[in-house]
Amino acid sequence: MSDIQYGMRKLISKEQMHARMQRRVMLDRIARKAFSLTIIFALIVLGILIYQVVSQSIGWLDWDFLTGKLSIRAERAGIKSVIMGTLLLMTVVAPVTLFLGLGTAIYMEEYSQKGFIRNVINTNISNLSGVPSVIFGLLGLTVFGRMLNLGSSVLAGGLTMSLLVLPIIVVSSQEALRAVPNSMREASYALGATKWTTVRKVVLPAALPGIMTGSILSLSRAIGETAPLVVLGIPTLILKMPTSIMDDFTALPIQIYYWTLDTVLTKEYANLAAATSVVLLVTLFFMNSLAIIIRNKFQNRY
Repeated sequence: MSDIQYGMRKLISKEQMHARMQRRVMLDRIARKAFSLTIIFALIVLGILIYQVVSQSIGWLDWDFLTGKLSIRAERAGIKSVIMGTLLLMTVVAPVTLFLGLGTAIYMEEYSQKGFIRNVINTNISNLSGVPSVIFGLLGLTVFGRMLNLGSSVLAGGLTMSLLVLPIIVVSSQEALRAVPNSMREASYALGATKWTTVRKVVLPAALPGIMTGSILSLSRAIGETAPLVVLGIPTLILKMPTSIMDDFTALPIQIYYWTLDTVLTKEYANLAAATSVVLLVTLFFMNSLAIIIRNKFQNRY
C-alpha cells in the first residue's frame, strides 16, 4: 500500500511539474509577443515621424538652404551659420570631454585604490548622467556665462555641453577598461613594463572599441541637446558667421526649436524646421554609423 501511495505521489508531482513547465512556456510566449509588439509600435511611430519630417522638407532642403544665411523671410533663410556654429561647438566639446573623461576613467580604474572614497566617486559620476540637461544649462549660465563673462559664446556653450556628456564618457570608458582581462596587464608587467606603459600600449588599445563607441554616442547626444543652450541664452538669428570660439553662435537644435515655435506666426517656418531636422538626423546617423564601424574594426584587431 505504501508503494502505491508513493507511486501516486510521484505521478502527481510529475503532473504538477509538467503543468508548471506549460505555464512558463506560455508566459514566455506572451512576453515575447508583447515585446515584439512594443518594438513594432516604436518603429511605426519612428517611421511616421521621419516620413512627416522628410515630406515637409521637400522643396526646402537644397544647396541654397545649406549655404544661405539666416533671414527673417522664410523663403530666403539658410543654415550655413547654424552648421558652422554646430561644428565650432563640437571642436570645443570633443577635446574637453575626451581628455577629461578618458583621464578620469584611467585614473579611477588603473591608479585609484579600491575603497569607500572610490565607490562614492563612481556612484556620483553614475548619478550625474541622469541629471536633467536643464540643470547643466543653469550651471553653465552661472559659471561660464556670468562668472567667467563668456556670455553666449561658442566656448561657453561647448563647456556647458561638455559637462552634460562628461559623466557618460567617464562611465563608458570605465566599463571598457574594466572589460580588459587582468591577464593582459600581468603579462605586460612580467615583461618589465611600467604601469603607464601597460596602460598606454596594452590596456588602451584593447579598450579602444568601447571607449570610441561611448564617446561618439555621447557627442551625438551633445549635438542634439537643446535645453542647456536655451538656458544659456544662445540667440536664434545670427547674421554674422561665427569664426572663433569667442563669437556668438547658434546650433541646429536651437534653430529647430525656435522655428517650431514661430510656426504660429509664419507657417513656412515649419518647413524650415523640418529641413533642419533632416540635416540633424543625417548628422546623427553618420556619427552613430561611424561608432559602429570603429567598434567592429577594433574588435576584429584586438
